[in-house]
Amino acid sequence: MKDKLKYVITIVLTSALVFGFGAWFLLKEPTKYSESERRTLSLLPEFSLSDVLSGDFMREFEEASPDQFPLRDIFRSIKAYASEYIFNKKDNNKIFLADSHLSKLEYPENPDMIQYAGEKFNYIYNEYLENTDADIYLSVVPDKNCFIAEENGYLALDYDKFAVRVSEQFSVAEYIDVKPLLDKDDYYTTDTHWRQEKIADVAETLCSGMGVGFDGNFRENKLDIPFYGVYYNQSGLNVPYDEIIYLTNDVIDGCKITNYDSGAPADYPMYDMKKAQSADAYEMFLSGTVAISVIENPAAKEKNELILFRDSFGSSIAPLMAGSFSKITLVDIRYIASSYIGNVVDFKNADKVLFLYSTVLLNNSLAMK
Repeated sequence: MKDKLKYVITIVLTSALVFGFGAWFLLKEPTKYSESERRTLSLLPEFSLSDVLSGDFMREFEEASPDQFPLRDIFRSIKAYASEYIFNKKDNNKIFLADSHLSKLEYPENPDMIQYAGEKFNYIYNEYLENTDADIYLSVVPDKNCFIAEENGYLALDYDKFAVRVSEQFSVAEYIDVKPLLDKDDYYTTDTHWRQEKIADVAETLCSGMGVGFDGNFRENKLDIPFYGVYYNQSGLNVPYDEIIYLTNDVIDGCKITNYDSGAPADYPMYDMKKAQSADAYEMFLSGTVAISVIENPAAKEKNELILFRDSFGSSIAPLMAGSFSKITLVDIRYIASSYIGNVVDFKNADKVLFLYSTVLLNNSLAMK
């Protein structure tokens, strides 16, 4: 009798769990965006007989069901902790924890992507720069796996050879090496980006490499909210959050910043405190992902203009270089086509042009237009 009761209880609880989650899954309001993963989620398909017969319905249902499953974030965390601490897996969906840093595996090297990036750089040079007097420079920013991956048993790029191959693809540019100035602590522990308060020496090296002076006197300011970087929620692990420290001085405070994200010029702050309150607080630096930004320094004693082709790493280092130039034009060709930038950027007055890109983008360069 007791054994029969156990079976009945087991069947009832299992049925309640299965059918309960099933009903919850089908009846709950669809979740369109995941704040933790910072991505749009797949929605369940609408039922139609033609889609069922063609197989499209089940294919779309299978794709969307993990995104819409109830308590999804909780189950993601359980999976992450089980992978890390029970099964001792080295990574969870390419996210790993090493030396108190969360990171994402960046391996193997993609030669086609390096070549594609080189083609974009050479197109820009041939189209806009070849007949100017501007000096051309290139620098590759290593991602933090350069300093934590191989030492902890993870596959890693050969960063020195990677930089050489990028430089070979864009041989008209003089290479400025910043890798010796960096280590793991120059990066946020929960994010891919470098910490602005740690890279004044990198900014100085870039300016020195381009033959311009640099004033490294800055004031540190701390953002009064915690920073949970892109890897924090992707990992599913509860690790200590970061803090954002941003640098100012009288020159930075006096600069005028104009963004052309919508086509028409609009004034923005150097450090956007509205973006600091968003899901990705790193976007506070120059308002984040903007196609064309211009920093004008009214305190400059002479005209000295820089055009900076960059990815998101450039957002936090450009303010530190503002005192070295009368004008810095930042161009992000992930958000504007290379064939169009001549319509909005004046190349004739450029004294220096710097291509500053991270290994992450160069190794996955299809985002460049």
